[in-house]
Amino acid sequence: MNYIEIKAPAKINIGLNILSKREDGYHNLSTLFYPINDLHDILTFERSDKFEFYCDSESIPSDSSNLVVKAKNLLEQVTKRKIDVKISLSKNIPSQAGLGGGSSDAAATLLSLNEMFNLGLEYVQLIDLALQLGSDVPFFIKAKPAIGTSRGEILKHIKLEISGLILIINPHINISTKEAFNNISPSNQKFNYETAIKNSELNYFDLRLNLKNDFEKYVFEKYPEIAAIKTLLYREGALLSLMSGSGSTVFGIFPDLVTAESAIKSLPNEYFIFISHPN
Repeated sequence: MNYIEIKAPAKINIGLNILSKREDGYHNLSTLFYPINDLHDILTFERSDKFEFYCDSESIPSDSSNLVVKAKNLLEQVTKRKIDVKISLSKNIPSQAGLGGGSSDAAATLLSLNEMFNLGLEYVQLIDLALQLGSDVPFFIKAKPAIGTSRGEILKHIKLEISGLILIINPHINISTKEAFNNISPSNQKFNYETAIKNSELNYFDLRLNLKNDFEKYVFEKYPEIAAIKTLLYREGALLSLMSGSGSTVFGIFPDLVTAESAIKSLPNEYFIFISHPN
C-alpha cells in the first residue's frame, strides 16, 4: 500500500470527573467519550524516500513536538524500522480546545502507518503506544462511544446514539491541558454513566441534575466568557450543555435544527461554530 487518506474525528467529553492524583503525576478520571465524526482533520500518507510532514495551519507546529511526528518516531523506535513517508495534515478541529484534535491525529498516524508498512501491531499494542503519546489518544484507536477510566485509556465501549444535534462552540481561547490540571482539585465523585443511558439514549434529566465537568469551576472563573456560552445554550433550549475536556469548547445537545440555529444567532460571529449531526 502506497497511499492512505484518513479522517481523524473530534470528540466531546459528556462529563469529566477528576478522581485522584496518581503517584506518576497523572490523574485518575472518569468520563464518557463521544466521537464527532463529521468534524474531522484529514491526513494523507504517501510512501517516499524520506520523511516529510506538512500541515496547512500555521498555528500548528510541524517539528518533532507535533503528535503526528511523535507517533511516527515512536513506531520507528518500537519496531526498529525506518519509516519514510510523506504526511500531510489538513486541520479542521480547533487546537487546545478540548476536542482531541491532536490526539486523534496521533491515533490516525499509528493506525495508518501500521497498515501501510505492515508493522503487525495488534489493538492492545496500539493502545499502549497511544497512551505513551497522550491520555486521550487511546480512545481514538477505535473512536466509538466509551466510558473512560484510569487516565482515560481503560475503555468500556457502549451503545449510545444521540438523536439530537450537537452544537459545538469554541471562543478561540486556548487553555493548555497542563494549566487546567495544575489548577484542579480532585473531587473523588464518580458519575455512573450506565444508569443515565436507557435504550442507547441519554437520560437528560439525570445528566442535568448530576453530571459535571470538574474543569468548569476553574475555567469558568478565569474565563467568564466560556461560562456565558453554557448559560446561553441552556437558555436557548439545550437538553444538555457542558464544557468538553479541559476547555475551551462548550457543546449543547439540541432536539432539532431550528432550536440549534436559533441559539447560533445569539453567538458572536467570530466564534468557531459547528453543528454535528450524529446520525
